[in-house]
This record gives sequence, structure tokens and C-alpha cells, in this order.
Amino acid sequence: MTSAEPQEARHTERLLELPGGLFLMGTEDEVGYPADGEGPVREIELSPFRIAATTVTNEQFAAFVDATGHVTEAEHFDFSFVFEGFLPDDLFAVSPRVPGTPWWRGVRGAAWRHPEGPGSSVDAILDHPVVHVSWNDAQAYCAWSGTRLPTEAEWEYAARGGLERKRYPWGDDLAPDGRPTCNIWRGTFPTHNTAADGYRSTAPADAFAPNGYGLHNTVGNVWEWCADHFSPDFHLTGPRTDPTGPPNGPSRVMRGGSHMCHASYCNRYRVAARSSNTPDSSAGNIGFRVAATI
Repeated sequence: MTSAEPQEARHTERLLELPGGLFLMGTEDEVGYPADGEGPVREIELSPFRIAATTVTNEQFAAFVDATGHVTEAEHFDFSFVFEGFLPDDLFAVSPRVPGTPWWRGVRGAAWRHPEGPGSSVDAILDHPVVHVSWNDAQAYCAWSGTRLPTEAEWEYAARGGLERKRYPWGDDLAPDGRPTCNIWRGTFPTHNTAADGYRSTAPADAFAPNGYGLHNTVGNVWEWCADHFSPDFHLTGPRTDPTGPPNGPSRVMRGGSHMCHASYCNRYRVAARSSNTPDSSAGNIGFRVAATI
């Protein structure tokens, strides 16, 4: 393949073709967050589409940067958010806490190549999800690769893996037979992570068993950007066929939770859980996966 050819071919073999159709989106789960707009459960119809089995990895993002020279917003701002437990003493001392979430520190020099600040590297974790990427950075990657971000409805349909009204991609039990099934915070948040699932921070993008549609790590590991603007109530009266979210708004949808989520703090490692962030925001637990129209 020459450099002049469409880049979509780089991703076709990694995109899973899903048939779409009717599915039940949302939840009224007692452990959910109604204020986030998780419910009500509603019937949604989707056209067929393709979606990646994994989030975009450091290796894949490096290829994009090497080909385009893209500078992420975290690099442009020379600043991103890192969990304080990952910082060496010198960075810990000079990195301000985030009001309301003091376990996050604003770290100079934190970016996708240096996920825990200056001195850290992705060289040993090239198969892990890229982090410290904003929604705008994800859009730039999609434009280069001939893909797009999934809509929120596509993301949830794919994350469910064919199961209806289940809490997780594999069912309702977080740890069937006592087995860790995803990468989340284990222990006491935010002071002690036992890493009982094998990972203290991010895990490889294909860690843990795939769901029924072949997708890995749709809950836990990293938050995943979706195409939609965020609203807690637009869906109440919005379209039920191929919905794309509200026409505008200050934030974009994120789905899936991350390795920072814990039942006591952010029980959003569920397929119906939602969150959002401004499109120029980045942090050490935010990544994305790509999709494509058939």
C-alpha cells in the first residue's frame, strides 16, 4: 500500500461487522445514576456498522503521529491529568490537585508518549490503549485512518455483545466464578489498589475475554470517546433510529468507565453508564476506539 492510498485499509481487518437492528438501550438499574440520563430503557434501531475490537493502542497512535506530525492538545497545552499515585515525589510536589477530585494532579509534560509525566514512556506498553487524547485528537486520528468515532448508541449496542438488559458485557455478576473480568480499581479508593485483576494502571487493549461480538475491554481500562454531544435528557424525546445525540452542547460523551472506577466512587464500568468531558480535555484514563459505516 502506498502512502497515497486511503488509510482505511490499515483498520479494515481489525473492524468487526455488526448487523445492527433493534436493541434495548439504557437502564433503570438500582446501582445506576439517573441524573446522567442512563434511563429509561428504550428500543433503538441501528443500521449495520463496523467497530474495532479494541481501543486504539499506543503503537497505532504512534503510527498516526509519525505519518502526520499531529500534536495532541495535551502536548500543545503542556499539561494533562495524572492519578497522583503514579507520580514520583518530585512531580507530586509541584503538580496541583484538582478541586473536588484531589487524587487527580495537573502535570506539566504529561501526554500520550509520557502518560505518567516526564520520565515515563509508552515503550513497554505499546499494546495498551493510548491515553491523554482529547476528543479532537481522536477525530484527527479517525480522519487519517478512514474511520470515525462510534455514536453512543452504536457503542452501547456493541458493548452489550448481544445480551439484553445486562449490567456488564458478560452478564450481571461482576466476577463470575470469582474471576476478574475487567480492569477497574480493586481495594479502597483512592488509597489502595490491590490490582487483583492484574493491572494497577491500564491493561493491554485486548486483555480479558471478548464479549459476544468480539470486543475487548468495553468496560474498565479507559473511558472511550463517542461521537455524540452529551445531554442527560435529549434521548427522552430524541430519535429512535440511528440516533446521533443532540445537535450541539459543550461536552462529548464518554463510555465504559476506566481502571480508576470503583463501586464506592464511580460505578460507571457498566454498559449503560455514561459520562462526558469537554472535547479538548485529556487524562491518563481516556482513550477511544474507532468505527465505520458499512
